[in-house]
Amino acid sequence: MNPLEVVVPVAATGLFSWAWLMIAIPLFVAGVLLVTGRAGDAWAHLLGTLSPIVCFVIALTLFITMAGSSAGDRAVEVPVYTWIAAGPWTIQVNLLVDQLSILFALLVTGVGSLIFIYSIGYMAEDPKRRRFFAFLNLFIAAMLTLVLANNYLLLFIGWEGVGLASYLLIGFWQQRNSAALAAKKAFITNKVGDLGLMTAMFALFALVGSVDFTTVNEHAAGIGHGWATAIGCLLLLAACGKSAQVPLQVWLLDAMEGPTPVSALIHAATMVTAGVYLVVRSHAIFALTPEASLVVSIVGLVTVFAGAWIGCAKDDIKKVLAGSTMSQIGYMMLAAGIGPAGAAFAIFHLLTHGAFKANMFLGAGAIMHGMDDDVDMRHYGALAKAMPWVFGTFACGYLAIIGFPFFAGYFSKDHIIVAAFAKSPVFGWLALAGAGITAFYMTRLMMMTFAGQSRYLPGVHPHRPGPLMVVPLVVLAIASIVAGLLLNGWIQGWLEPAVGNEVEPVHLIEVNWIGGVTLLAVAIGVVIGVLGYRRGISQQTPAPRNFLVRVGRNELYANQLNEAVLMRPGQALCDTLALADDELVDAAATSSGEMARAAGGVLRVAENGYVRTYGATMALGALLVGVVMILGRVA
Repeated sequence: MNPLEVVVPVAATGLFSWAWLMIAIPLFVAGVLLVTGRAGDAWAHLLGTLSPIVCFVIALTLFITMAGSSAGDRAVEVPVYTWIAAGPWTIQVNLLVDQLSILFALLVTGVGSLIFIYSIGYMAEDPKRRRFFAFLNLFIAAMLTLVLANNYLLLFIGWEGVGLASYLLIGFWQQRNSAALAAKKAFITNKVGDLGLMTAMFALFALVGSVDFTTVNEHAAGIGHGWATAIGCLLLLAACGKSAQVPLQVWLLDAMEGPTPVSALIHAATMVTAGVYLVVRSHAIFALTPEASLVVSIVGLVTVFAGAWIGCAKDDIKKVLAGSTMSQIGYMMLAAGIGPAGAAFAIFHLLTHGAFKANMFLGAGAIMHGMDDDVDMRHYGALAKAMPWVFGTFACGYLAIIGFPFFAGYFSKDHIIVAAFAKSPVFGWLALAGAGITAFYMTRLMMMTFAGQSRYLPGVHPHRPGPLMVVPLVVLAIASIVAGLLLNGWIQGWLEPAVGNEVEPVHLIEVNWIGGVTLLAVAIGVVIGVLGYRRGISQQTPAPRNFLVRVGRNELYANQLNEAVLMRPGQALCDTLALADDELVDAAATSSGEMARAAGGVLRVAENGYVRTYGATMALGALLVGVVMILGRVA
């Protein structure tokens, strides 16, 4: 299949005609939960959880139907209604159910359903639980709109919806100033990326006359190399915002202020995966521009190490996991920039990451739940005995993310490393080194949390989570074990039409020197982590003397850099413009008003209500008219 060969979707029939329900149901439920008020508090969490479960059943049914169809009939366009009709330009609200979007729909609704079930127990004592489930449903609806859209404009609506929902959920506990600030930070940072997506859409419409995926893919070869590069970089800017890639990663760690189920949903199934989806969906554009593709891979590699650096230094368990998300999404971006084969591996790793990262975030939430909301790993220790179910399930996620043989990440991440070596030895060795560092900081997390002696704060007595929180952990732990094995070898062929080229098949188990060296790097990282933290750590670690640790704990000083380079100059510019507005624009407007008032004061003298004044005015007027008439006759 040629890289630019376009698969034209077939018209929806049968079950596919109801695909729009996957968006409509959670959107409707969100509205119901928001308008019912306190009357719905007793049952809102049940209705809110039923919504993604029904959507998952719909997505699974469509997937099974697609799997039983021929390859040419697996891309289906579902018409909903005509949104904009202006002369020759028409924007349809149509959905695209194809090999790529259905996998995302399964991820969003499947993992989302487990997070919703977990949230029933986690948010049981929160008085605003009804509103929480309403916002979660809005999040699901927006993400499904994003991945099921058949054009960039509808995708952008979902894109903005995801941004809105994340703002509402990150700042859910808005009574805490830190949560309110984190929500604003995430929202504003993503506006920078949104500008890139809007500009890319404007350029595509000007060049192609459409923002429909199929039309853009059909005419992509005619837009020119320069424009393709510019559009590719703009799309990457958008992806960096949503997927927290360097340099727009600053919002992600602060987003941990939201409830832990929100963190799990953002990191595993929704927001941060959107950027990877956008790059892979735009494969026809990136196929025309090696330069933009190279930038995608470089940004991904830089973020692999930026996230790992933060993960090595933080003591907050959720922020360590957030750093690991940055790093793992970096691997996906690295793969997406390599080309069609890499794009398939990027989606492969995205799916396995969704399982093991949701597992670990929900596990972290269970730990916080049992430790009076303490997130500092220096106050943990020996939790393997106190919380055996959490330890067992979390360990499955840990083994998956470090790439332990036959766990999910072993298959998906190793394929990315092999593809990176095929692209460039530099990329390959850096990706391999990242795997070793991942093993170190995740082992550090395991040792500080579950091993050693207890270091609990006074009055803290760890307690085990209830069944509603444990069952989703067990399901996700199983997925962390088997997902890679189930998808390996199959997913490449399944995604071939959606990523724009024939993907080279891989064997179920590949034995090569790259895999061997990767396992060696992972083993070294694990050993260093065990030896470094086997004796535990004090409750109050002194300020680090190591420069690298200080930089990591300060999140690479990205916030300080943004403040110095963008915020302070921007604030000074705004202050200057405000002063100019007050002293120049407003002064000019005020002056004109004063002049009008002065003129009115002069004329007001004649309007005094006396008949004699009006008579004199009439006489003067008559005299002036007479003079004008006489002068006119003389002339």
